[in-house]
Amino acid sequence: MQTPDKQEQILQTHAGLILAVVQTLHSPELKPQLELVLKQSEENGWLGLVAAIRKILAGNRENSLLNGLDEEDQVIIDAILKGIQDPSTLPKPEQQPDATTAAPMLAQLIHDAGRGDHDAVIMLGGMAEQMSNAGGDLANLSALIKTMVDGERSVDKLCTRMGPQGESLITAIITELSKLDIH
Repeated sequence: MQTPDKQEQILQTHAGLILAVVQTLHSPELKPQLELVLKQSEENGWLGLVAAIRKILAGNRENSLLNGLDEEDQVIIDAILKGIQDPSTLPKPEQQPDATTAAPMLAQLIHDAGRGDHDAVIMLGGMAEQMSNAGGDLANLSALIKTMVDGERSVDKLCTRMGPQGESLITAIITELSKLDIH
């Protein structure tokens, strides 16, 4: 079950893709650029998501497109379908993911993955791959996710390669994890 914060984080993380699909439907001349993105997404293992997007591009608007997709892919496809019907529902490209939402969501996923939740492990893997591609503190954070899943909670150990923003995010994640670990 998606929480609103988790859903919002997914929407903001994938805002570019969601917008690109809807824009391509209105401006078919953009399709070659979208195809490059879809090809890259397939190479990164997003096969179900890309298949559903291709069906949307071919004219399918049925909610049955959500069947068989994981939670993250469902949020993305649902946002595309809603955005086609009502563009005001589309995520705003200028918005950046909010660290105050990212920390609790990442902490929950790390906590759940550490307890063997397969969906959380898959979602963290996808997020880590995207963070790694972003570079900087996010790439450094992606390298630390497994360490945190395995139980590391020392901010000093986790922040050795982080800048100020990365340190702030890790501190917030560890704070959230400490709340979850108590329960």
